[in-house]
Amino acid sequence: MEDSVFREQLVELLRGGEAHIKPEAALADVSPQFRNVRPAAAVRSVWEELEHMRIAQEDILRYTLDPSWKSPEWAEGYWPAEGLTVTDEMWKASVDGFFSDLEVVINVVQDSKVDLTAKIPHGEWRTYLREVFLVVDHNAYHLGQIVQARKLLGDWKE
Repeated sequence: MEDSVFREQLVELLRGGEAHIKPEAALADVSPQFRNVRPAAAVRSVWEELEHMRIAQEDILRYTLDPSWKSPEWAEGYWPAEGLTVTDEMWKASVDGFFSDLEVVINVVQDSKVDLTAKIPHGEWRTYLREVFLVVDHNAYHLGQIVQARKLLGDWKE
């Protein structure tokens, strides 16, 4: 497969669609009153899922690019504190941060100077491609969780 085609297909996976919902669609028009409501005891809120995706994606990205990056403590550092009142500013910052970091991941994929199959110099055995797939997989899973939570809350328009 030609390198540019491979990179284009990775970008399609990162942006969602086809087999997975696009992040823009999953997060569109979330009613403010439902942002931090857990629809059931074992189901996290839309806010918790979004903020978890943002934190994890940031961690994967920074780990990939910055040898001095320190990951959050597992597992509590990857989730927002419970019981927060989610303001419009917090929601916007989380959405903006998620999409901003997603674009940086996409830029890495599109950069032909980055050998995606190479091991990350400071990443033990991990490759750039492995980290990109981790972002794809993790985001797809949690976007599905967001849709499920919204459906359970009656805040999903199909």
